[in-house]
Amino acid sequence: MDTRTDQATPHAETVSTRPVVRYEDERIELTDGESVLDGLLRHGIETPHSCKSGLCQSCLMRAEDGEPPAKSQQGLKDGLRAQNYFLSCVCHPEEDLTVVPPDSAGLEVAAEVAGVDRLTEDVVRLRLRPEGAFEYEPGQFLHLIRGDGLVRSYSIASLPEEEDTLELHVRQIPGGQMSNWIADGLTAGEHVSVRGPAGDCFYIPGNPEQDMLLAGTGTGLAPLYGIAREALRQGHTGRIILMHGGLDASRLYHVEALQELAREHENLTYLRCVLHGEPGEGVEVGPLDEVVMRLFPDLKGWRAFLCGDPGLVNKLRKKVFLAGASNKAIHADAFVTAGG
Repeated sequence: MDTRTDQATPHAETVSTRPVVRYEDERIELTDGESVLDGLLRHGIETPHSCKSGLCQSCLMRAEDGEPPAKSQQGLKDGLRAQNYFLSCVCHPEEDLTVVPPDSAGLEVAAEVAGVDRLTEDVVRLRLRPEGAFEYEPGQFLHLIRGDGLVRSYSIASLPEEEDTLELHVRQIPGGQMSNWIADGLTAGEHVSVRGPAGDCFYIPGNPEQDMLLAGTGTGLAPLYGIAREALRQGHTGRIILMHGGLDASRLYHVEALQELAREHENLTYLRCVLHGEPGEGVEVGPLDEVVMRLFPDLKGWRAFLCGDPGLVNKLRKKVFLAGASNKAIHADAFVTAGG
């Protein structure tokens, strides 16, 4: 009679069920809850990234083998998804992946610096002249790529129908690698690369009589400046309320241009909002979200575009919704700063 019992072999090898990421000659077994980006960084592999939340899209990669999860492809163009591109910072694969950097030849466009000038103490305007086709909607954002691979995302303030350069507003951040290089080291005639565009915070024709609220702080004005001008160019007839907030009057810019635009279009109202200062014609004092609600307590039927500081954008989004705007009519672009 066979008296053996089933027992585990003492030295049996445990087979890991964790997904493995292969990058060039590296084999990286991801830890529990670890993203592809974090796994690469843990192994000392320099990978472009910024927000680490799937918004800026600077961590774009492509899977040569294996299927990236659908969540890691949200917000990407259909063509990119079809080519197995994904956002590595929010990619938590369920199977092994072989990954490669994005194809710069197919995704990036070289651009010449047309000019850099200062708008406020800590904001500069960067104008770029793309050397290839670059189609966009005013208010979308692009990825600016330095020669060493550093990537940052900036909203587009220009209009493709009227200007041959891309206008970006860059806030200079203390210690920021990209922003300080742009503000203090970049000159006309130099070259960078751009990739994109991305984002859905832009004007879509239709309902031209609908009232619109555009509100933001700091460089949140960049997309709003483009959206307002595009709406007017498209013949929007409803009220357009553009509110730009800052710590004080010295932090606001494009004031004269917006005042002139408001004089030319009776349906555009431009309001400045400061935390410190005196109220006056076109100037309100107080937190932007509180001023918006005080002046426009009923936003039923309105379309809203909210841009800038994430904390403010999130508060405003909630208040605008509670004031009657439908969720699908609220377009938000919360700027995530990572490294400058």
